[in-house]
Amino acid sequence: MQDVGVGLYPSMSLLNHSCDPNCVIVFEGHQLLLRSVREIQIGEELTISYIESLMPTSERQKQLVRQYCFECDCLLCQNQEKDSEKLAGEEHAWKEVKDAVNKVRYPKSKEEWKHVLARCQNLLSSNMDRLPDTNIYQLKMLDCAMDACINLESWEEALCYGLRTLEPYRLYYPGFHPLRAVQLLRVGKLQYSQDMFPQALETLKQAYNIMKVTHGTDHSLMKTLMEIKEECEAMVRIQ
Repeated sequence: MQDVGVGLYPSMSLLNHSCDPNCVIVFEGHQLLLRSVREIQIGEELTISYIESLMPTSERQKQLVRQYCFECDCLLCQNQEKDSEKLAGEEHAWKEVKDAVNKVRYPKSKEEWKHVLARCQNLLSSNMDRLPDTNIYQLKMLDCAMDACINLESWEEALCYGLRTLEPYRLYYPGFHPLRAVQLLRVGKLQYSQDMFPQALETLKQAYNIMKVTHGTDHSLMKTLMEIKEECEAMVRIQ
């Protein structure tokens, strides 16, 4: 679910946008898969989200106008749903975190990852009582810290950050969403690495229930999930 390149898919370009779409796009190698994430009525238009839906309404609208030259009038935009949660906490604190997140570029060495992690740790510590984890910039900082720890093989610390992201992910990606499925898989793998087999199994089951809809049972990521889940089930039986 991270940008790694650009592809041209003419038929899929016919799909219109909604911030609350009934379909998602996932990839299997170079192959693009369009999958429905809820029941679709006869004659109902298929929609996808052109942008990251985690952004507040005003930011989504700005990006859509700038990049696609239209304003979205979906129910999510009309109701400005969850905007207050997304920007909860002290404004000056989340603006500082937002600036820090925007400046992060994907590190190419362990030394660079150490620098990123130190910056994340400092901000997360100083904003402990000023920003809830549901603030979207705090959430992005937690994700960044988790990525840094994984790249530095600090599995236990990565798990601590990952667990903090699960409730905000559930809030902002309800129902079936590929980003939530992938996050649950990542946390489940970290729990497994720490021999937390019952907890890992529960997390992986949640990932499976979402991923079978968002990715399908034949997707390579689903096969990876099934392998870890089966190993975890075996360890639980042994215990």
